[in-house]
Amino acid sequence: MPTTNTDVKLNHDELLEHVLGPWAEDRRHVRKLMEDPVFHHPFNVTKEEHRELTLQQLHELVDRNIIGKAYPKEFGGQGNPGANVAGFAEMFHAHPSMQIKGGVQWGLFGSAILSLGNEEQHKKWLPGVLNMDLPGVYAMTEIGHGSDVGNIGTTATYIPEDDEFEIHTPFKAAWKEYLGNAALHGKAAVVFAQLITKNVNYGVHAFFVPLRDDEGNFLPGVGGEDDGVKGGLNGVDNGRLHFTHVRIPRTNLLDKLGHVNQHGDYTTPIASSGRRFFTMLGALVQGRVSLALTAANASALAMTGAITYGNQRRQFNAASDIEEQVLLDYGLHQRRLIDRLARTYADIFTTNDLLVKFHEVFSGEDDTDENRQELETLAAGIKAVTTWNAMDVYQEAREATGGAGYIAGKNRFNALRDDLDIYTTFEGDNNVLLQLVGRRLLGDYSKEFADGSFKVLTRYVAERAEHSLYQRSGLRRVVQQVTDVGSDRRSAAWLKDTEVQRELFSDRVRTQVAEVADALRPVAKKPQAEQAQVFNENQYDLIKAAKSQAELLQWESFTDALERIEDQDTRKIMTWMRDLFALSTIERDLGWFIEYGRISQQRARALRQYTNRLAARLRPHAQDLVDAFGFNQNHLRMDITSGSEQQRQEEALEYYRRQRASGEAPIPEKVYRARNS
Repeated sequence: MPTTNTDVKLNHDELLEHVLGPWAEDRRHVRKLMEDPVFHHPFNVTKEEHRELTLQQLHELVDRNIIGKAYPKEFGGQGNPGANVAGFAEMFHAHPSMQIKGGVQWGLFGSAILSLGNEEQHKKWLPGVLNMDLPGVYAMTEIGHGSDVGNIGTTATYIPEDDEFEIHTPFKAAWKEYLGNAALHGKAAVVFAQLITKNVNYGVHAFFVPLRDDEGNFLPGVGGEDDGVKGGLNGVDNGRLHFTHVRIPRTNLLDKLGHVNQHGDYTTPIASSGRRFFTMLGALVQGRVSLALTAANASALAMTGAITYGNQRRQFNAASDIEEQVLLDYGLHQRRLIDRLARTYADIFTTNDLLVKFHEVFSGEDDTDENRQELETLAAGIKAVTTWNAMDVYQEAREATGGAGYIAGKNRFNALRDDLDIYTTFEGDNNVLLQLVGRRLLGDYSKEFADGSFKVLTRYVAERAEHSLYQRSGLRRVVQQVTDVGSDRRSAAWLKDTEVQRELFSDRVRTQVAEVADALRPVAKKPQAEQAQVFNENQYDLIKAAKSQAELLQWESFTDALERIEDQDTRKIMTWMRDLFALSTIERDLGWFIEYGRISQQRARALRQYTNRLAARLRPHAQDLVDAFGFNQNHLRMDITSGSEQQRQEEALEYYRRQRASGEAPIPEKVYRARNS
């Protein structure tokens, strides 16, 4: 094992506090409870057994008073949405199906009633939601529209003579699909439908619709199907629902954002139909924040397993004739795992910042329209990159642990990866979410984008014409080449400079956004079809800009976190981690930085060399860095982290030591031939 930098020591306890974030005690409390096997993921059970066990686990969560922190105190909650989501993220390592089924019940179904319903509706339905007497469904997604919620086909037509709404799915593409709790357990649903009264469609609104009787049979007009076995999360009873002229009382309209009186007159506190629609989708924002936080936590779990194993497993006699080399001492293994460890820390710090923003809005501390829009954009971008990162981390961790990582019952990589897979399309397909971010970036063209908590630099139009001329002239590239000749050390110093990294990340965003905006500007007043064609031609570039923005947010959060670390050695190590995150991210898009003259070829070569050195510098601290995530074996439940591999290696080393000491060890063929040649 390398001995460099061992004089610098990580303060495990301080770093753990930064990992757990502002709601550290809430996370510790739930994490401790999740050590109990009653909450753990079962293996070798049928789909039916898995579903029943998951349902019972939700009842156990209720009995232990774990849920409901986001709800008002009058219902037994704490009015603390940040603490609620922080605790939710800690349920993943115990049993993802339990976490997601609970998220459907309390984070979607219950939250929709809480955020969209009136006081009378809260008193009527929320107690049953919280104690599981009223298992529910969040019926938004349709087969035919998916993420395009604004154009869903289900209708809710007001019938004034009966003072009722009629819920109806007029065609199969309007069936509600992929719904948790729909196949078996849901007794009622919050159904999103087009509200029609007096022959006017007022857009998507939410309605409380009973589904089943106490024996579990569908009520008249309600139908559905079981989605059956899925790629993961098979403890959740996903299904589809349809409604054939189902009548519900007018008072079942969750009417905080839109009310219909007995005469059929519609009123709303939000005149803008677009703003009303996005406010209606507030529960999705909570879901996106929860999934992002969970994805970061899940990546930390996988990295703990892979790096612990890499520190114990030996393979090939690379540096010694008598002792095989630990996997993590290989340069490639360091880049495979330590790069992703840096990205995992970036995800953790970013989602902790996102959770603070979420709490500000949903607790009412700063629930302005501007801050809510900011949260929507941030949640969309961060959810996309963290869930993609988690999938990448689990695949690489599985491969880096070889056959051991493929044994699902003992090491869980495959099972957890399969459960995580749906996160990339949960609460919005990641690419669609990045398009939302991209549209916001275009809308904010020529303005400062984010607020002080993220300090994102996005002055898109400053001296744009001069900038374009400068790039076309190649002056920047020439200047860099002259400056960099024979100066690898100077190039490395430039790359690790905080302000240089900041400018590289922010300049990439504003340049990419500006290019798309420039392409769209000539058709701004053209017919809609022509605008759509040009937008479609530039959609790929817009998604790239949105992803670049999300990576800038990650870098900003990581850099901000460094300022909060008091222990100097820990700050130094984490600065190396931040640099590794920054430079490995730039390295993945190095072609863009070279093409646009931001990095010269000399500095590009220096970047690759320096990134390799950074990973090697961090290698002695890798185990401390994953131990700082705070997981014990009850959370990990992996054979590769149990110490059994270390015992096997020590046993093998002792065997060969005794054999050599006895003088009876077989002579290697090469030695034998050399002696007798």
